[in-house]
Amino acid sequence: MSASDRVFAGSIPDIYDTHLVPLIFAAYASDLARRVAEAAPARVLETAAGTGVVTRALSPLLEEGARYLVSDLSQSMLERAASRQGADERLIWQQADALNLPFEQGSFDAVCCQFGVMFFPDRIAGYRETLRVLKPGGRFLFNVWDRIEHNDFARVVTDEAGAMFPDDPPRFLARTPHGYYDVEQIEADLRKAGFSAIDIVTLQKSSDAPSARHPAIAYCQGTPLRNEIEACGSGALEAVTDRAAEAIATAYGEGPVSGKIQAHVVVARA
Repeated sequence: MSASDRVFAGSIPDIYDTHLVPLIFAAYASDLARRVAEAAPARVLETAAGTGVVTRALSPLLEEGARYLVSDLSQSMLERAASRQGADERLIWQQADALNLPFEQGSFDAVCCQFGVMFFPDRIAGYRETLRVLKPGGRFLFNVWDRIEHNDFARVVTDEAGAMFPDDPPRFLARTPHGYYDVEQIEADLRKAGFSAIDIVTLQKSSDAPSARHPAIAYCQGTPLRNEIEACGSGALEAVTDRAAEAIATAYGEGPVSGKIQAHVVVARA
């Protein structure tokens, strides 16, 4: 993972939230929120919260007396999340690094992380830090994308960007969001960190958009893939976006489009 893979700045948070969240994140956020809430945790920590799609899904499911601390490494993403959330005295917003959490040992009944562990520069260290802040018997719930071949629009965008710039193909999507898909490796990393009871399920869902251009904008302009494409030269961003939109329309239709997405959901106990 390159340093630019973690840069969600400029207009990326806004496009991410308006285009990518409804396209691929919302359905998995509802699933993760349900899994967290089913144990009725009194204190919850969310890491790598992004623009708050899990926060919006989970907060209504928690008990009245619960405390829910929402964190992200990116202040701009966290500010976007807070602006989307209604007033709720149970919520605390705090910028925090998931590998160096500013919380005492055994502080939380549950820690959740939606599609964030792929960005950890040291996943085992991140898992150990999560284990440290969990109470004995607490749960760590997260999800990760399956390999890019099982995620239609991400695959098309990556293929088209690579075809335009074959000498230095922009590979952010395959390298980072879809680069941590091996369930045996995920389980091994969690065990090295100290977790012992681990369950992993694979969920396939549908990615629906009003037009072929919608997912092209979402991936090309609403993720750090944008940083790689823009580095290819002036006009590259719009050129790749246009080409990806044309390829999606050719494969999935000129009107509303629907593609496959697939992810793993992980529950590990402290």
